Amino acid sequence: MSQHPQLAILGFGTMGQAICSGLVEASGYPAGFIHAVDVHPAAMKARAEALGIRLSKEADGAVKAAEVVLLCVKPKELKGLLDGLMTSGALDHRPLLVSIAAGVTLDFLVAHTPAGTPLVRAMPNTPCAIRRGMTVLAAGQGVTEAQLAQARTLFEPLGRVMDLDEKHMDAVTGLSASGPAFMFVILESLAEGGVQCGLPRAVATELAAQMTLGAASMVLETGRHPAALKDEVTTPAGCTIAGLMVLEDGRIRSVVARGIERATQVAAGLG
Repeated sequence: MSQHPQLAILGFGTMGQAICSGLVEASGYPAGFIHAVDVHPAAMKARAEALGIRLSKEADGAVKAAEVVLLCVKPKELKGLLDGLMTSGALDHRPLLVSIAAGVTLDFLVAHTPAGTPLVRAMPNTPCAIRRGMTVLAAGQGVTEAQLAQARTLFEPLGRVMDLDEKHMDAVTGLSASGPAFMFVILESLAEGGVQCGLPRAVATELAAQMTLGAASMVLETGRHPAALKDEVTTPAGCTIAGLMVLEDGRIRSVVARGIERATQVAAGLG
Protein backbone atom coordinates (compact mmCIF):
# COMPACT_ATOMS: atom_id res chain seq x y z
CA MET A 1 0.00 0.00 0.00
CA SER A 2 1.33 3.46 -0.92
CA GLN A 3 2.30 6.10 1.64
CA HIS A 4 -0.85 8.06 0.81
CA PRO A 5 -3.45 5.56 -0.41
CA GLN A 6 -6.60 6.62 -2.14
CA LEU A 7 -9.09 7.15 0.69
CA ALA A 8 -12.89 7.03 0.62
CA ILE A 9 -14.69 8.52 3.62
CA LEU A 10 -18.29 7.32 3.72
CA GLY A 11 -20.21 9.74 5.90
CA PHE A 12 -18.99 13.33 6.04
CA GLY A 13 -20.56 14.40 9.32
CA THR A 14 -18.82 15.64 12.45
CA MET A 15 -16.32 12.79 12.74
CA GLY A 16 -15.78 12.34 9.01
CA GLN A 17 -14.95 16.02 8.71
CA ALA A 18 -12.68 15.94 11.78
CA ILE A 19 -10.67 13.04 10.39
CA CYS A 20 -10.43 14.61 6.96
CA SER A 21 -9.37 17.94 8.46
CA GLY A 22 -6.68 16.28 10.56
CA LEU A 23 -5.29 14.41 7.58
CA VAL A 24 -5.17 17.38 5.24
CA GLU A 25 -4.31 20.21 7.62
CA ALA A 26 -2.20 18.45 10.25
CA SER A 27 -0.47 15.58 8.48
CA GLY A 28 -0.14 16.83 4.92
CA TYR A 29 -2.24 14.07 3.38
CA PRO A 30 -2.87 15.08 -0.26
CA ALA A 31 -6.43 16.38 -0.55
CA GLY A 32 -6.64 14.99 -4.06
CA PHE A 33 -6.34 11.46 -2.66
CA ILE A 34 -9.52 11.81 -0.56
CA HIS A 35 -13.07 11.27 -1.78
CA ALA A 36 -15.81 11.92 0.78
CA VAL A 37 -19.32 10.64 0.33
CA ASP A 38 -22.48 11.85 2.03
CA VAL A 39 -26.19 11.50 1.30
CA HIS A 40 -26.54 15.28 1.72
CA PRO A 41 -23.43 16.64 0.02
CA ALA A 42 -24.83 20.16 -0.48
CA ALA A 43 -24.78 20.77 3.27
CA MET A 44 -21.09 19.80 3.46
CA LYS A 45 -19.96 21.44 0.22
CA ALA A 46 -18.29 24.47 1.80
CA ARG A 47 -16.21 22.37 4.19
CA ALA A 48 -15.13 19.99 1.43
CA GLU A 49 -14.11 22.88 -0.80
CA ALA A 50 -12.14 24.49 2.03
CA LEU A 51 -10.20 21.24 2.46
CA GLY A 52 -9.81 20.77 -1.28
CA ILE A 53 -11.28 17.26 -1.31
CA ARG A 54 -13.82 15.69 -3.61
CA LEU A 55 -17.35 15.28 -2.23
CA SER A 56 -20.25 13.38 -3.79
CA LYS A 57 -23.18 11.17 -2.82
CA GLU A 58 -22.16 8.17 -4.93
CA ALA A 59 -20.41 5.62 -2.73
CA ASP A 60 -19.78 2.95 -5.36
CA GLY A 61 -17.33 4.95 -7.45
CA ALA A 62 -15.46 6.29 -4.43
CA VAL A 63 -15.04 2.82 -2.94
CA LYS A 64 -14.00 1.15 -6.20
CA ALA A 65 -11.14 3.63 -6.54
CA ALA A 66 -10.07 3.46 -2.88
CA GLU A 67 -7.32 1.50 -1.16
CA VAL A 68 -8.72 2.45 2.25
CA VAL A 69 -12.39 2.95 3.10
CA LEU A 70 -13.39 4.74 6.28
CA LEU A 71 -16.95 4.00 7.40
CA CYS A 72 -18.31 7.00 9.32
CA VAL A 73 -22.05 6.38 9.01
CA LYS A 74 -24.41 5.63 11.90
CA PRO A 75 -24.57 1.99 13.06
CA LYS A 76 -28.15 1.55 11.83
CA GLU A 77 -27.12 2.69 8.34
CA LEU A 78 -24.12 0.41 7.98
CA LYS A 79 -25.84 -2.80 6.89
CA GLY A 80 -27.67 -1.14 4.01
CA LEU A 81 -24.51 0.64 2.90
CA LEU A 82 -22.35 -2.49 2.93
CA ASP A 83 -25.01 -4.62 1.28
CA GLY A 84 -25.26 -2.07 -1.52
CA LEU A 85 -21.49 -2.02 -1.98
CA MET A 86 -21.42 -5.82 -2.05
CA THR A 87 -24.15 -5.98 -4.66
CA SER A 88 -22.41 -3.47 -6.91
CA GLY A 89 -19.05 -5.20 -6.57
CA ALA A 90 -17.45 -2.05 -5.18
CA LEU A 91 -15.64 -4.07 -2.51
CA ASP A 92 -14.41 -6.86 -4.76
CA HIS A 93 -10.84 -5.52 -4.69
CA ARG A 94 -10.89 -5.86 -0.86
CA PRO A 95 -9.70 -2.46 0.34
CA LEU A 96 -8.79 -1.91 3.98
CA LEU A 97 -12.08 -1.12 5.75
CA VAL A 98 -12.03 0.93 8.94
CA SER A 99 -15.35 1.32 10.77
CA ILE A 100 -16.07 3.83 13.54
CA ALA A 101 -19.66 2.62 14.01
CA ALA A 102 -20.30 2.09 17.73
CA GLY A 103 -21.37 -1.42 18.70
CA VAL A 104 -20.81 -2.90 15.22
CA THR A 105 -18.62 -5.97 15.65
CA LEU A 106 -15.92 -7.36 13.43
CA ASP A 107 -18.09 -10.45 12.96
CA PHE A 108 -20.84 -8.23 11.54
CA LEU A 109 -18.38 -6.59 9.17
CA VAL A 110 -17.07 -10.00 8.09
CA ALA A 111 -20.63 -11.10 7.28
CA HIS A 112 -21.27 -8.07 5.08
CA THR A 113 -17.98 -7.79 3.16
CA PRO A 114 -16.18 -10.08 0.70
CA ALA A 115 -14.16 -12.90 2.27
CA GLY A 116 -10.62 -11.80 2.99
CA THR A 117 -11.39 -8.10 3.35
CA PRO A 118 -9.03 -6.56 5.96
CA LEU A 119 -11.19 -5.02 8.71
CA VAL A 120 -10.41 -2.67 11.59
CA ARG A 121 -12.79 -1.30 14.21
CA ALA A 122 -12.03 2.20 15.47
CA MET A 123 -13.58 4.22 18.27
CA PRO A 124 -12.61 7.90 18.22
CA ASN A 125 -14.20 10.62 20.34
CA THR A 126 -15.39 14.18 19.69
CA PRO A 127 -12.21 15.93 20.93
CA CYS A 128 -10.68 14.56 17.73
CA ALA A 129 -12.32 17.62 16.13
CA ILE A 130 -9.74 19.83 17.89
CA ARG A 131 -6.94 17.23 17.61
CA ARG A 132 -7.02 16.34 21.30
CA GLY A 133 -8.89 13.08 20.80
CA MET A 134 -8.49 9.47 21.83
CA THR A 135 -8.96 6.67 19.31
CA VAL A 136 -8.83 2.93 20.00
CA LEU A 137 -8.31 0.39 17.21
CA ALA A 138 -9.19 -3.30 17.13
CA ALA A 139 -7.82 -5.29 14.18
CA GLY A 140 -9.74 -8.08 12.53
CA GLN A 141 -8.35 -11.51 11.77
CA GLY A 142 -5.66 -11.47 9.11
CA VAL A 143 -4.97 -7.75 9.29
CA THR A 144 -1.23 -7.20 8.86
CA GLU A 145 0.87 -4.86 10.95
CA ALA A 146 1.29 -2.68 7.87
CA GLN A 147 -2.47 -2.44 7.42
CA LEU A 148 -3.00 -1.64 11.10
CA ALA A 149 -0.30 1.02 10.83
CA GLN A 150 -2.16 2.48 7.87
CA ALA A 151 -5.32 2.66 9.99
CA ARG A 152 -3.35 4.42 12.73
CA THR A 153 -2.22 7.12 10.31
CA LEU A 154 -5.86 8.14 9.83
CA PHE A 155 -6.25 9.01 13.50
CA GLU A 156 -2.77 9.98 14.74
CA PRO A 157 -3.20 13.60 13.53
CA LEU A 158 -6.27 13.82 15.79
CA GLY A 159 -4.68 12.87 19.13
CA ARG A 160 -3.65 9.66 20.85
CA VAL A 161 -4.16 6.19 19.32
CA MET A 162 -4.23 2.87 21.16
CA ASP A 163 -4.60 -0.76 19.99
CA LEU A 164 -6.81 -3.13 22.02
CA ASP A 165 -8.58 -6.46 21.61
CA GLU A 166 -12.11 -6.14 20.29
CA LYS A 167 -13.61 -7.47 23.54
CA HIS A 168 -12.84 -4.08 25.11
CA MET A 169 -14.48 -1.92 22.46
CA ASP A 170 -17.87 -1.49 24.13
CA ALA A 171 -16.17 -0.35 27.33
CA VAL A 172 -13.99 1.98 25.25
CA THR A 173 -17.17 3.43 23.77
CA GLY A 174 -18.75 3.90 27.20
CA LEU A 175 -15.65 5.52 28.71
CA SER A 176 -13.76 7.28 25.93
CA ALA A 177 -16.48 8.13 23.41
CA SER A 178 -19.33 8.91 25.83
CA GLY A 179 -16.92 10.30 28.43
CA PRO A 180 -16.66 13.84 26.99
CA ALA A 181 -20.37 14.33 27.67
CA PHE A 182 -19.86 13.22 31.27
CA MET A 183 -16.93 15.60 31.62
CA PHE A 184 -18.99 18.48 30.24
CA VAL A 185 -21.56 17.86 32.98
CA ILE A 186 -18.81 17.77 35.61
CA LEU A 187 -17.22 20.92 34.19
CA GLU A 188 -20.57 22.67 34.25
CA SER A 189 -21.05 21.61 37.87
CA LEU A 190 -17.60 22.86 38.84
CA ALA A 191 -18.32 26.20 37.22
CA GLU A 192 -21.69 26.40 38.96
CA GLY A 193 -19.85 25.96 42.26
CA GLY A 194 -17.65 28.90 41.37
CA VAL A 195 -20.69 31.01 40.46
CA GLN A 196 -22.32 30.05 43.78
CA CYS A 197 -19.23 31.43 45.52
CA GLY A 198 -19.32 34.73 43.64
CA LEU A 199 -17.26 34.20 40.48
CA PRO A 200 -18.56 35.56 37.17
CA ARG A 201 -19.82 32.66 35.05
CA ALA A 202 -17.29 33.14 32.24
CA VAL A 203 -14.45 33.25 34.74
CA ALA A 204 -15.70 30.16 36.58
CA THR A 205 -16.04 28.24 33.32
CA GLU A 206 -12.52 29.13 32.16
CA LEU A 207 -11.03 28.23 35.53
CA ALA A 208 -12.86 24.88 35.59
CA ALA A 209 -11.88 24.00 32.02
CA GLN A 210 -8.21 24.93 32.35
CA MET A 211 -7.96 23.19 35.71
CA THR A 212 -9.44 20.01 34.21
CA LEU A 213 -7.07 20.19 31.25
CA GLY A 214 -4.11 20.64 33.56
CA ALA A 215 -5.13 17.79 35.86
CA ALA A 216 -5.63 15.41 32.93
CA SER A 217 -2.27 16.44 31.45
CA MET A 218 -0.54 15.67 34.76
CA VAL A 219 -1.91 12.12 34.68
CA LEU A 220 -0.81 11.57 31.09
CA GLU A 221 2.58 13.24 31.33
CA THR A 222 3.70 11.92 34.71
CA GLY A 223 2.21 8.44 34.39
CA ARG A 224 1.27 8.59 38.06
CA HIS A 225 -1.96 7.24 39.51
CA PRO A 226 -4.69 9.89 39.91
CA ALA A 227 -5.03 8.97 43.59
CA ALA A 228 -1.38 9.82 44.23
CA LEU A 229 -1.75 13.18 42.53
CA LYS A 230 -4.94 13.82 44.50
CA ASP A 231 -3.17 13.12 47.78
CA GLU A 232 -0.55 15.76 46.99
CA VAL A 233 -3.27 18.41 46.83
CA THR A 234 -5.05 17.18 49.95
CA THR A 235 -3.35 18.63 53.02
CA PRO A 236 -4.54 17.68 56.54
CA ALA A 237 -7.53 19.71 57.74
CA GLY A 238 -7.41 21.76 54.54
CA CYS A 239 -10.05 23.03 52.15
CA THR A 240 -9.49 20.24 49.59
CA ILE A 241 -10.25 17.38 51.96
CA ALA A 242 -13.31 19.25 53.17
CA GLY A 243 -14.62 19.48 49.62
CA LEU A 244 -13.71 15.88 48.84
CA MET A 245 -15.70 14.63 51.81
CA VAL A 246 -18.81 16.36 50.44
CA LEU A 247 -18.27 14.71 47.06
CA GLU A 248 -17.87 11.32 48.75
CA ASP A 249 -21.13 11.92 50.64
CA GLY A 250 -22.76 12.22 47.23
CA ARG A 251 -21.28 8.88 46.11
CA ILE A 252 -19.49 10.57 43.23
CA ARG A 253 -17.21 7.60 42.54
CA SER A 254 -19.95 4.99 42.22
CA VAL A 255 -22.30 7.32 40.32
CA VAL A 256 -19.66 8.14 37.69
CA ALA A 257 -18.50 4.52 37.44
CA ARG A 258 -22.08 3.30 37.06
CA GLY A 259 -22.62 5.86 34.33
CA ILE A 260 -19.72 4.35 32.38
CA GLU A 261 -21.11 0.87 33.01
CA ARG A 262 -24.56 1.82 31.69
CA ALA A 263 -23.13 3.55 28.61
CA THR A 264 -21.09 0.41 27.90
CA GLN A 265 -24.19 -1.77 28.12
CA VAL A 266 -26.07 0.43 25.66
CA ALA A 267 -23.07 0.61 23.31
CA ALA A 268 -23.08 -3.19 23.08
CA GLY A 269 -26.59 -3.06 21.62
CA LEU A 270 -26.08 -0.31 19.06
CA GLY A 271 -24.89 -2.66 16.34
